[in-house]
Amino acid sequence: MTETVVITGASAGIGRATAQLYGRRGANVALLARGAAGLEGASKDVEAGGGKALAIPTDVADHKAVAAAADEAEAAFGPIDTWINVAFTSVFAPFSEISPEEFKRVTEVAYLGYVYGTMAALAKMKPRDRGTVVQVGSALSQRSIPLQSAYCGAKHAVNGFTESVRCELLHEGSNVRITVVQMPAVNTPQFSWVLSRLPRHPQPVPPIYQPEVAARGVVYAADHPERKQYWVGDSTAVTILGQKFLAPLLDRYLGRTGYDSQQTDERVNGQRPSNLWEPVDQEPGTDHGAHGEFDDQSHAHSPQAWFSQHPVIGGAGAAGALGVGLSALGALLGRRAAR
Repeated sequence: MTETVVITGASAGIGRATAQLYGRRGANVALLARGAAGLEGASKDVEAGGGKALAIPTDVADHKAVAAAADEAEAAFGPIDTWINVAFTSVFAPFSEISPEEFKRVTEVAYLGYVYGTMAALAKMKPRDRGTVVQVGSALSQRSIPLQSAYCGAKHAVNGFTESVRCELLHEGSNVRITVVQMPAVNTPQFSWVLSRLPRHPQPVPPIYQPEVAARGVVYAADHPERKQYWVGDSTAVTILGQKFLAPLLDRYLGRTGYDSQQTDERVNGQRPSNLWEPVDQEPGTDHGAHGEFDDQSHAHSPQAWFSQHPVIGGAGAAGALGVGLSALGALLGRRAAR
């Protein structure tokens, strides 16, 4: 039976790469995003892989639009099997330089967009007692960094409400599942269109991974939603473990390094377009695809993701994941001591 998948933020980055994977599986894929050009490109990708695509222009900050998109997806393809929340926006700036309106907008997209998507999915799934919701999270949902207060706050909130919903589903004895995939820095187009007040061009904090690495983690989680959380990338492991054991030290470390690590050496004039209020992939010829500008610095594979997906293999899986994380943490702190 052909699976039906809904992906928010499907026009670029992780959402786009995930749509491509589902297309190759021959799935029916409903694509939610704002930009017409990005949606058209994503639709072509899905269909080129052998799947069926339905582009639904949607601002996930509008709960009525999200609910209507769920109706449209089921009218076209039948019951939704998997709903994947990816859509987000952000502002790169010190907290004191973000306006209340900007902070609200990031929260509405990157947090409430997940809430509305989950509401729409569960409204369809719970009466049938089947289906899976995947939240695409971030290591920054458990360890915040400077210059991204709105985004980090939203990602922390996603963790909190998802845990509550999971408990409720368990209480009800529901067969609907909800899981989170925590991501590392990923080479997506967001660094070309995020609203930034930094003096230099924003960049993901190395190590950087390609969107396909993240997408494989998302699809695996959707296929195996029994676990509450998955990690992708060595840096995700080191970040989450570091926050658990060395949070005060990380505050100081990130206070010293977090500004430079999020910027390249390229000076910017402050006139670059941003997608906070309007999509930048709306007009023909503006489709950005899945990848950003950092292909030459990005990893195409993540051994740690394999360990996350295989936590117990004669005891070696969990030990391997912990070893990867702790060795990376030791390297990070060693670099700090050498400064």
